[in-house]
Amino acid sequence: MNNPVLSSLLPVVLLIAIGFIAGRAGWIRAEATKDLSNLVFMVLTPALLFRTMSTVHVEQLNFKPVAMYFVGAFLLFGAMLVWQGGTRRAAVLALAATFSNTLAIGTPLVGLAYGDAGLVTLFTLISVHALVLLTLATVVLELAVAREDAAAGTGGGRHMMLTVLGAVRNGIIHPVPLPIIVGLLFAQTGLVMPSVVDRPLQLLGNAFGPLALVLVGVTLTNVRVGEQLKGALGLTLAKNLAFPAIVAVLCIALGLSGLPLTVMIVTASLPIGANVFMFSQRYEVAEDLVTASVAVSTALGLLTISLVMALVSLLS
Repeated sequence: MNNPVLSSLLPVVLLIAIGFIAGRAGWIRAEATKDLSNLVFMVLTPALLFRTMSTVHVEQLNFKPVAMYFVGAFLLFGAMLVWQGGTRRAAVLALAATFSNTLAIGTPLVGLAYGDAGLVTLFTLISVHALVLLTLATVVLELAVAREDAAAGTGGGRHMMLTVLGAVRNGIIHPVPLPIIVGLLFAQTGLVMPSVVDRPLQLLGNAFGPLALVLVGVTLTNVRVGEQLKGALGLTLAKNLAFPAIVAVLCIALGLSGLPLTVMIVTASLPIGANVFMFSQRYEVAEDLVTASVAVSTALGLLTISLVMALVSLLS
């Protein structure tokens, strides 16, 4: 049990399993799940992110591995887009292949496996993760919609630039990047957080990991894979294995090593993030496939993340 992969992943597996059992047993109703989700993302998440980043100085941050992560994401996104024909469906599937569940699964996993130093590297990525990838997806989707409207002879009722600007704004004024930015700004002042404020933030942050993972398990009980299994398996292989392989090659080629390399590769191997749901629903495309893919990616992630963490430990 001293194996670092097992010791960091087993708590994740057990907490997700507890959530799954609780959901199956009806101990957590669908209405309660939504309320708990709001608690996690609107209260616990900002507390954890702000407190972690409130002692980090900008000069300590390493953006080189983050840049390589996004280069890998852009390469895979572009390949998926070309392969699927550049349609709305192609854009949503490309997003699914590159958008990691960095918060609900990534944060507790990296925290358990690599400690605060690993979290700082992860939060550096998280601060721009949604902003970059969701803005990219918005641009591509709006262009696809414009092409479809032109082909159908309907007018351009959508204004792409306004939509993109809205996506950028929403990407910043958001429970994830905003507390990271505010925390970093606070750290640059040199002030020390009063213990009367720091202690409650610490308690809230400590509650984030267990509750977020239990909610992942509860969510899995409400997903039906059915006839979408083949497509979901294909997307899972692209997200859970192909993406981290691309990031690994790029980072190693750039000479990266140690903890930054490890965290970027493991983050790339995380299951598909829930934000992809919103895009499939908003643009009314591939909704069943995306839902099934998130479930399969999360379930198989227990195996694929174990494999990636074991392999990446050989590189460090």
